[in-house]
Amino acid sequence: MSARSRSVPPIWLVALVGAILVGVFAGEAFLTWIPVVAAFAVLLTFVVQLSLQRKEGLVNRIIASVGGVLVILGIATVVLVVLHPGSLDRLLS
Repeated sequence: MSARSRSVPPIWLVALVGAILVGVFAGEAFLTWIPVVAAFAVLLTFVVQLSLQRKEGLVNRIIASVGGVLVILGIATVVLVVLHPGSLDRLLS
């Protein structure tokens, strides 16, 4: 198993769990908390990737981790906007 396949999916899992927790607990304030989950996942990405002590493929692993986080949180945001349409009114006013 390559370093990429061992180190990238856990970051995606953290983002997914974070998005689910935001959806359950934040309600219409989810637009405040989704960026917090993204920031945590990016920081965790750097911690995990730098702890591997392998230079080869570092940038590719970071791009895969952060790219997956952005896709997961983007989908979560769309789902939460559909579930809480009033949150956009607050944002735009």
